[in-house]
Formats: sequence, C-alpha cells, structure tokens
Amino acid sequence: MNGSPAVQQTLSLDGVTRRYGDTTAVRDVSLALHPGQFTALIGASGCGKSTTLKLLAGLEAPSAGQVLLDGRDVTAHSAAARNVALMFQSYALYPHLTVYDNIAMPLRLRRLTAAQRLPGAGLVAPRVRATHAAIRAEVGRMAEMLRLSPLLGRKPGQLSGGQQQRVALARALVRAPVAFLLDEPLSNLDTQLRATMRDEIRALHRATGHPFLLVTHDQADALSMADTVAVMIDGAIVQTAAPRELYARPHTPAVAAFLGAHGMNLLPPGPGAALHPAGRSLQVGIRPEDLRIDADGACPATVTGIAFQGNETVVTLRGPGDARLLAVLPGGAPPPEPGKAVRLLAPRAALHFFDPVTQTRAAPLPAAAAS
Repeated sequence: MNGSPAVQQTLSLDGVTRRYGDTTAVRDVSLALHPGQFTALIGASGCGKSTTLKLLAGLEAPSAGQVLLDGRDVTAHSAAARNVALMFQSYALYPHLTVYDNIAMPLRLRRLTAAQRLPGAGLVAPRVRATHAAIRAEVGRMAEMLRLSPLLGRKPGQLSGGQQQRVALARALVRAPVAFLLDEPLSNLDTQLRATMRDEIRALHRATGHPFLLVTHDQADALSMADTVAVMIDGAIVQTAAPRELYARPHTPAVAAFLGAHGMNLLPPGPGAALHPAGRSLQVGIRPEDLRIDADGACPATVTGIAFQGNETVVTLRGPGDARLLAVLPGGAPPPEPGKAVRLLAPRAALHFFDPVTQTRAAPLPAAAAS
C-alpha cells in the first residue's frame, strides 16, 4: 500500500498575516506544500513557526491573506474540512485505547455513526459489517507499513517513544490527508532514536507522496529530511531553498548566523578587510569549519577559549575590532593555548559577503576597487 490519496493537492498560504492585538506573530507569509515535496520550516523559538502550521491546518484564522487548496480559497474551512493530518511532539495518543483502536479512530469517526461504533454494531447490518471490515483492512495495511502489526493489541503506555511516534504517524496517515504537518515531532527522542526516526519519516514520505511540512528549531532535522527549507525570522519567511543551496548561499546575515551548528562568523566592514579587501565596505562571513589557524594567515586574533567536543574542538577567538570568532578544528588536532596570539586564514571560496545597508547577499568588490 502506498497510502496516497487518489488526487494529490497543493496546500498553500498566500500573503498570510496573523495578529494578536498589537502583536504580529506572522507577517505576509506565502508558503506552498506541493505533492511529493518535503518542506521544513525552521526558526528560533517564538518566531511564528507553530502559528504558521496552525494557519495551514485551520486551527487559526489569518488576520489577512488566504489559505488555498489547489488555488481554491479554503480560509474559512475548518481543520476537518481541509483534511490535514497533524502530529505534535506529545503524539496525543488515547492512553486507554489499543494501538489498533488509536489508528482506527479517524476512520470510525468519519465513516460510522455513534451507534455504529458501539461494540457488536458490526453484527447488525451488512453495510455496517462491510465498513468495519474495510477499516480493519486499512488499519492492517498501515500497521504493516509502519511495522506495528505485532503491537496492535498493546496500549500506548506499553510502547517505547519510537513506537508511540509510529502509532501517531499511522493514525494521521490512515485518513489519506491532503497534507501532513509535523510540529517538533522528534524533540522527545534521544539522539540515537532521533536519527532512526528521521530515516523512517523520510522513507514514509517517499512511500506516500503526501506533502509533508516539518516545523522545527533543529537544523539537523530540517537539513537532513527536507527537500526544501524555509527559514523564518521574526514572523517572516526570509529565504526558501534546497538545504545545500540554503547553507551555501544564505541571502542575509541573519540567515547566515542562524544556519549551521555554530553559526557563521560575521565581520563588519573595516575589520572584515582582514579576511578580504572587499571587507572594507562589505560585511564578511565565514563558517567556523572553514576558518583556519595558520601562521601564514592575514587575520590576527587571540584565543579566548577551547571546547573539546569529541570529533571536533571549538576554538573561541577575539578578532579584529574585538569581533568574536569561532574556528572548528578536528577533535584530534592539538588546539592552541588560551591567550595565545594566532593568525587566521580564510580560503577565498569559503567567504560570504553582505551589503551592510540592505542586509542582503552581495558579490565581493574587485580587489583593485576595494583597495
């Protein structure tokens, strides 16, 4: 079973704003979830990510703009009418129901009356029996897809965190939703299980073809799972791109500083000239993993701290203009002593340049013009 609906549809926000009194949580956001596409929405806590998810799902109403389903305005439609599947970090399983009953619940609510859902109701009328049989078959196929078949008789309290998550996924997907929205679904898992569930969710997306939206503050989740990543800062989406493109060519200093395990080093005009002549008029950025401690380097700095982290050592430095810089060394490399004066080398290909006025990505000035 691939679990896909007969017709795949695009769910999107078009210029959506959400205000709460004088506070604007989401500003003029446009975002499209296409069939077969896995999108991640990332940003710091409080930036408006979860509000954006609720606007797509129909749990919040926009103050301005539209929610569209294949171009049709569904802004006034309820969450149920949009048929959008949601999964939150709590999983929200019914603790008193078995795994089977948790997965079957959406189908029973949609296809059976309250009376028809009572125990033994399937013995009364052939049509009701057929509906119960169809539900059993669909739950069975979904359980097989997510490796839950041996667990159908258990209750959530008897399951591991990863098993509970797979039950929540199954319950959401059994409805053949228009889109599948995940709000921080991996935050409750330990590191090893988190990596496993990333692979499982990605494989599930490929198998079903549903549009997926992952809302998370964790960049590793977003960059490793999504085809497209949208970065949200202060309620606005500031850049949307494929993960590699986003990492390699951030459009603004804010995106550059946010993205990456340690964030990009940014030197203002003037001090930035120590890394490249164009830094006299442009802001210069370099990622910590690309900044080298080298006696031949042109940029002077002083080591202020060392943090050994197993596979890498993070060196904190004070650079030109008292700028705080980070350099990442291989874990086995001997680090310099705190307080030591060093020189830093920045490969030209690894440098990023930003206009200090427009705060947007810029091409470097020719060396002759910069001098």
